[in-house]
Amino acid sequence: MTAADTLPESERVCVVGLGLIGGSIVRALRSKGFRGTIDAVVADDDEARQARELGLVDEPFTDISQAVAKATLVVVAVPLGSMTGVFAGMAGALSADAVVTDTGSTKLSVIREAQACFGDRIGRFVPGHPISGTERSGLDAGFAELFERRRVILTPTPETDRDALARVEALWRAVGAQVSEMDGAHHDEVLAATSHLPHLLAYTLVDTLARMAERTEIFEYAAGGFADFTRIASSSPSLWGDIVTANHDAILPVLDRYIGDLEAVRSAIADGDRDRLTTTFTRAKMARDGFAAGKT
Repeated sequence: MTAADTLPESERVCVVGLGLIGGSIVRALRSKGFRGTIDAVVADDDEARQARELGLVDEPFTDISQAVAKATLVVVAVPLGSMTGVFAGMAGALSADAVVTDTGSTKLSVIREAQACFGDRIGRFVPGHPISGTERSGLDAGFAELFERRRVILTPTPETDRDALARVEALWRAVGAQVSEMDGAHHDEVLAATSHLPHLLAYTLVDTLARMAERTEIFEYAAGGFADFTRIASSSPSLWGDIVTANHDAILPVLDRYIGDLEAVRSAIADGDRDRLTTTFTRAKMARDGFAAGKT
C-alpha cells in the first residue's frame, strides 16, 4: 500500500520536530509516494537548510504559527516537556478544520495539556503513540522503515471527532504502521510496564556498575548479554526524564511490584533455594519465548 492509497493529495502535513520520529514520518511519506505537501517546524536555520538539502520537506519553518497556518494535518513529534509550549504556540494559528495529533510516550499528561491549550477545539486533537524507536535521536536518526508493520496506538477521548480520528489513522497506515485504539489511562499502564520500566532498569544498572570502583574491568569483560540488555540506556536522558516524570502514577505500582519480585529472588539466592530460582527463570523463559514467537 502506498501513501497515495490512504492520504489524499489535498492533505498538507506539517510535522513539528524532525527528530527520530518526526524525521522518520517525513521520510516514510516520501518513500511511500505521498503526493501532498509536507512542511515541518525545525529548531533553527541550520536544521532548515539540512532538511531542504535532504529533500525531506517542501518548506521548513522556525515559526510554529506560520508553519501550521495552512496545514490540514499537524503531527507534534517533540519531547513531552515541550508539548505544552508547542500546543500553546499553534492553538491560535490553526485553521478550523485542521487535525492535530502527537507522538508522545504518555497519553493522559498530553491529553490534559491539549485540553488546556485547544479548549473547544479539542475534538480535532487525536492523541497517538507509535510503538517504535531506537536509542538514537536527531534529524539524522530517522529512517523511512521505522514504522513498517509496527503498532501505533491512538487514544481518542470522548470529544474526539470521528473524521479527525480517521485522518490520523490514514496517516499512520500510509507510513506502513498497524493502528489500534486504546483508552489513554490503559495505554499509560501498559507502557509503564513494557517500555518505561525497562528503560529505568537499564539506566539504573549501567549507573550502578559505572559507579563501582572496579568499573573499568567490569565494562572490559561485558559481553553480548550486557550490550543487549543495556542498549536502551543510550537513549536521551532528558527525553526519558520527561517520560518517567509524566507517567509516574502508572510507573510506581509496576516498579514496586518489580522491586518486590527482585527481593524474592534475592531471598532465594541467600537461602540457596535453587528450585525457587529455577521456577522463576523457567516461567520467565516461557513468557519471553512466547512473546518472541508472536513477533516472528
